[in-house]
Amino acid sequence: MIRPHQNAAPLPNRAGVGASYIWLQKGNWKTMFEFLVQRFPDVGAALWQDRLARGEVVDEAGNAIADFTPYAWGGRIFYYRELHNETVIPFNETVLFQDEHILVVDKPHFLPVIPTGRFLHETLLVRLKNRLDLPKLSPIHRLDRETAGVMIFSVDQSSRGAYQSLFQQRGVMKEYQALAPHTETITPPFTYRSLMVAGEPFFRMQEIPGTPNSETQIEIIERIGAVSRYRLLPITGRKHQLRVHMAALGVPILNDDFYPTALACKADDMTRPLKLLSRSIEFVDPITGNERQFESQFKLEIEN
Repeated sequence: MIRPHQNAAPLPNRAGVGASYIWLQKGNWKTMFEFLVQRFPDVGAALWQDRLARGEVVDEAGNAIADFTPYAWGGRIFYYRELHNETVIPFNETVLFQDEHILVVDKPHFLPVIPTGRFLHETLLVRLKNRLDLPKLSPIHRLDRETAGVMIFSVDQSSRGAYQSLFQQRGVMKEYQALAPHTETITPPFTYRSLMVAGEPFFRMQEIPGTPNSETQIEIIERIGAVSRYRLLPITGRKHQLRVHMAALGVPILNDDFYPTALACKADDMTRPLKLLSRSIEFVDPITGNERQFESQFKLEIEN
């Protein structure tokens, strides 16, 4: 399993990106180079030789690994993840609030929160680390790449657990807005519940019969022709919950390429943002005891 290293790493952060590591499992590889080329075929032998020559692959003690270093299973090696020709996200985040404990940001559509897949430097976390010089910054909750709006990060590791507990114990009120086709079936107060599990393809969720594990309160704020602006209050926080629930009601969120049907990838077309916005977050600060409320500056517009 590959993951960003959480403890003190033998490689320092570089341009806001921490070192990744991989455990060395049992195998018949003769050298570390042979292992790396076989384990990461998409990277290629030439790039691994270059990284090794630069001393950017090290063991747990920080010793540089060469292409001829014998393979020895049981430990870990650390390296910098690199992407070539990374897509530039032409939208900017806005800082809404910052103190010694948390950072609150307005995230634009299309910008991933953390490095994943084909995004590394063009992610909210890495941008903020570099812009604000906050190497220990860490997201407290998640927000889909396709969704815009309020996002909270932890600045101080010592108080991080207190804020994480707020979300785990449902001590945070989150309000979303969405644009979707109008329906006459939703009259307040309206609550939708379902049992959500991982679906196919791997990035989708699905509903199955059984005891519900997801719950959303839904109301219509205004009607604009065939489209309505919805207020969505998630009581639980399942992956893609709001998108799944709206699609199940027959009113999928506008420009949703995952629900109700997963559409073919349209590369990096950023002209059709998902019409879903994390509009506000409210909670009682676990450190200061003050009531906190943060609102997004973005507004969902109906496309012509």
